[in-house]
Amino acid sequence: MMEEEEFEFAEDLEAILHLTPEVQLAIEQVFPSQDPLDRADFNAVEYINTLFPTEQSLANIDDVVNKIRLKIRRLDDNIRTVVRGQTNVGQDGRQALEEAQIAIQQLFGKIKDIKDKAEKSEQMVKEITRDIKQLDHAKRHLTTSITTLNHLHMLAGGVDSLEAMTRKRQYGEVANLLQGVVNVLEHFHKYMGIPQIRQLSERVKAAQSELGTQILADFEEAFPSQGSKRPGGPSNVLRDACQVANVLDPRIKQEIIKKFIRQHLSEYLVLFQENQDVAWLDKIDRRYAWIKRQLLDYEEKYGRMFPEEWCMTERIAVEFCHITRAELAKVMRTRAKEIEVKLLLFAIQRTTNFEGLLAKRFTGCTLTDIPGVRKRPDSPLDPTNPFLEDEAGEEAGTEKDEDLTKVINVLSCFLLMNNFLEAKLKCLVTFIL
Repeated sequence: MMEEEEFEFAEDLEAILHLTPEVQLAIEQVFPSQDPLDRADFNAVEYINTLFPTEQSLANIDDVVNKIRLKIRRLDDNIRTVVRGQTNVGQDGRQALEEAQIAIQQLFGKIKDIKDKAEKSEQMVKEITRDIKQLDHAKRHLTTSITTLNHLHMLAGGVDSLEAMTRKRQYGEVANLLQGVVNVLEHFHKYMGIPQIRQLSERVKAAQSELGTQILADFEEAFPSQGSKRPGGPSNVLRDACQVANVLDPRIKQEIIKKFIRQHLSEYLVLFQENQDVAWLDKIDRRYAWIKRQLLDYEEKYGRMFPEEWCMTERIAVEFCHITRAELAKVMRTRAKEIEVKLLLFAIQRTTNFEGLLAKRFTGCTLTDIPGVRKRPDSPLDPTNPFLEDEAGEEAGTEKDEDLTKVINVLSCFLLMNNFLEAKLKCLVTFIL
């Protein structure tokens, strides 16, 4: 009976100690051992044969048994130690759990403190940012105020200086000062509701108006509409006055140009009046010789007085062409019976040569100001005269009409003739052909 119980106990113990291969492999990795007793496939017969490989080795059986008993005793001691150590494991675990819970509570408390501090810091940053924004706005407004005050100081001082220089006719200083005052005044357009600013603006406008009237009076005095030209004139003062006119109303500049050109060509109207012998077509080259001398005289005496961008030389030449056209139209109406083809061809040749000189000398930049006149594109078939007016040619169906058109097309280069002359030439050419 005892043997059966021991056998069953051994079987139960073997079943308990039998581990799965995965668990056994994990144990071997954690606790590596070279002892055959620790192997999962331990075989007692092989182990005994290892201890007693021969019959002679059985003589040492007592020593081997003693070693095994000693080893068993040590294992029992280790097991007892481990078992005793596991006695308080549950209590230690509970204590460790309590300590962990306390630590977690403390951690949550610290996290809450950190969160509260973060919220306070955020609120503080918002307040600081709000203060910085206020300071930034204040700085911007202060900078704008200082700039505006500086502009106001410059404007007030500039207006006073402008009025004083205007009275003294110091045009050289006025030109730059006036431009600066106008530029500064542009910054105060949105402040015109302020009486002081509006008053300064009105003073500037009054100074500009006075300058315009004064400059026109100076030009009228230097180049009177009636009487002969004053050679030279106050060129330095007038040169500075022209620079001021560039800043004033464009009408002042146009009036100066108009008066000067009219005065400069007044002699031409007297010399080549309709009743003068030199006014006829046979002496048309004298007209062109006269304007050439006048342009040279202008360049010598007044070339530096007017700004280069005014193109005064070209304007004089253009006005001369318009006057000549009108004068020739009148004289040809009066002396229509004396017009001959040979005379017309002579006048056309001289005029074409003159127009060629004008085309080489000038760019035609002033023609944009003249209604009905525009530059024609440069091409080998078209004349390049910048003072040329486009006139449409007539289409012809017969050979005679084509010849007539060729002759009439010459008139497209003859700026000074009008429709009356073209009609006359048509009649003459038709009669000849």
